[in-house]
Amino acid sequence: MITMPDDYTWLIERVNGACLTYIRGLTAEEVIVRRGGRPEEFVPMPFWELGAATDSGVSLGVLAIGDWVFTIEPGRNGLAEEVIMPMSAGARVVAHSHLDIKALDYFYWIEDGELQFCFIAQEGYLQQVPDELTETMNLIDSAYPPLTDPHEGPMFLLAEHLTGIKLTPQLLEESIYLSGVVPEPQSWEKPWPW
Repeated sequence: MITMPDDYTWLIERVNGACLTYIRGLTAEEVIVRRGGRPEEFVPMPFWELGAATDSGVSLGVLAIGDWVFTIEPGRNGLAEEVIMPMSAGARVVAHSHLDIKALDYFYWIEDGELQFCFIAQEGYLQQVPDELTETMNLIDSAYPPLTDPHEGPMFLLAEHLTGIKLTPQLLEESIYLSGVVPEPQSWEKPWPW
């Protein structure tokens, strides 16, 4: 069952400025390695202690959820093309980020290196909506006023539909993450469908 729009209002402030990524097809250790981290240096940590960027890189929280791996990190590092495209090799990746103060919303769905669907800040949604998202996009269109920013609910609905994971306060805040540092991307270029 798809979550209705107001179910994600609690989340907007908690993840403002963060990148949330869901990966199916890799283990937590494989995700860490693909991000350039060393699994043996990652330690268990609660949500409220996850760090920000450091001099040696970016803090990454990693959580296994069934056959998915969920990551959370500050900024939009996980959306950089040099990060997200290799991460998707042999995997499904759903990632989104927003910075409320500037209305910078990004959403990506990538399968094995192929961009399936996206929303890019100030550009909008990829025009071609895949069949898998038609029902969810129709719900978004009927439940939200026109020009609603994706971080106000639509991006969470899309992520839930594509992953089957409902991000609840308990899941986000009460889980114990593997936390460590990964390198910052060399480039801030994001996958571009046009």
